Amino acid sequence: MSLLQVQNLIVEFPGRRGTLRAIDDISFDIAPGEILGVVGESGAGKSLTGAAIIGLLEPPGRIASGQVLLEGQRIDNMTFDQMRHIRGRKIGAIFQDPLTSLNPLYTIGRQLTETIQAHLPVNDAEAKRRAIGLLEDTGIPAAAERIDHYPHQFSGGMRQRVVIALALAAEPKLIVADEPTTALDVSIQAQIIQLLKRICKERGAAVMLITHDMGVIAETCDRVAVMYAGRIAEIGPVHEVINQPAHPYTSGLMAAIPDITIDRERLNQIDGSMPRLTAIPKGCAYNPRCPRVFDRCTVERPELLDAGATRAACWLHDAHGVVTRSASVGATA
Repeated sequence: MSLLQVQNLIVEFPGRRGTLRAIDDISFDIAPGEILGVVGESGAGKSLTGAAIIGLLEPPGRIASGQVLLEGQRIDNMTFDQMRHIRGRKIGAIFQDPLTSLNPLYTIGRQLTETIQAHLPVNDAEAKRRAIGLLEDTGIPAAAERIDHYPHQFSGGMRQRVVIALALAAEPKLIVADEPTTALDVSIQAQIIQLLKRICKERGAAVMLITHDMGVIAETCDRVAVMYAGRIAEIGPVHEVINQPAHPYTSGLMAAIPDITIDRERLNQIDGSMPRLTAIPKGCAYNPRCPRVFDRCTVERPELLDAGATRAACWLHDAHGVVTRSASVGATA
């Protein structure tokens, strides 16, 4: 059974000139112990999806339709106070900049123990013991001494480890990690990735990993959802999506990744840019940039269709997952 189920989620932003639809009818699920990567360009809707799940949409943003279920319980319609008990206890969050998640005036130990005691019935001594254990689990050296340090006394990579420890403090079932490695150098990125994978395996937690880095996705995730203009363009096992992409947009993303085994002067690129929310084109939102566009793409919007081992929102596939055009879908854009 899926731990998280997102069903037909629509997120809108009402304004004086009309309502902008930022997330347009997306559905996916995550099983216990699974890492689902969510990837796409800036503005695709990745972070908004995560914010909607954990109940942290910035006003006037709102969930206009659809459902979010955690362990079969609907959480998208909960009050703010009800959601506060879910966050931390059942859902942990890891954000891009650890300084936005840590209070500079409190020691790391105080922030950890307060979080633990807010969600678990433990005394001060047990809370401190758990806090030290969490710091040790996330790779903080000399945790028993460093627990009394302040955030500014930690490096960027160590601060991110502390944020991960905070996210794990109440033993949540789901972790939403929004660009957790973007601000870190490559060697620290690799350590954080390994840490997330170990946590997922040992604790059986489900992880939703939001990133724009396909390298991080390839190294970390079991499945990946590729987002474009507020919709899922393709979703499936990470190995299949990376090596045999079924959507031209995914093919373009893959082709744009540098390959040290190929000698070429210029990297491939996807021409154009993602449409503004006020100017989503008719039909498939990707059609103005797609090298394989044909008439149906400009008038009719595709839903996710079976495409071999993955599902892709592309008219190159009929309902049985058969390519309807002669060229290979995996061709680079």
